[in-house]
Amino acid sequence: MKKLYLDEDVPEAIAVALRLRGCDVLTVKEAERKGFSDVEQLNYAFSIGRILLTHNIADFCKIHTTFMRNGEPHHGIILSKQLPIGLRSCFKSPCNGHFERGEQECQSSALTAKAELSHSSLANF
Repeated sequence: MKKLYLDEDVPEAIAVALRLRGCDVLTVKEAERKGFSDVEQLNYAFSIGRILLTHNIADFCKIHTTFMRNGEPHHGIILSKQLPIGLRSCFKSPCNGHFERGEQECQSSALTAKAELSHSSLANF
C-alpha cells in the first residue's frame, strides 16, 4: 500500500476520502509542519517513507527536476490539479496504482497521477 503525505494545499476532505478508501494518509497539519518550504516538505515525506500529494504542480515539477539533477532521492510526487469538491464527489484513490509518468505540464520524469473527481464515489460525503 502506498503511504501518502498530503501537502498543505490539499483539503482535509481529501484525506478523509482517501482514508475511507483504505489509504494510509498523513497531512501536513497532522505532522505539525504547516509553513515549511516545499523542499522541506518533500524531504520530510522522504524521511518518513511517503509519497507527497500536492496541487502545487508548477513548483514541484521544478523541485523534482532539481532533485533528479542533483541525485537527491524522494519516494514520489503525485501532482493533482485542484478541482472543487462537491457534496457527493471524491478523489479516485491514487492508492490503487493508477499512476502515470511524464505528464505534459511537468516535462520531466516526475511520477504523477491525475486526481479525478467522481460524483458517485462517496455517497455519504
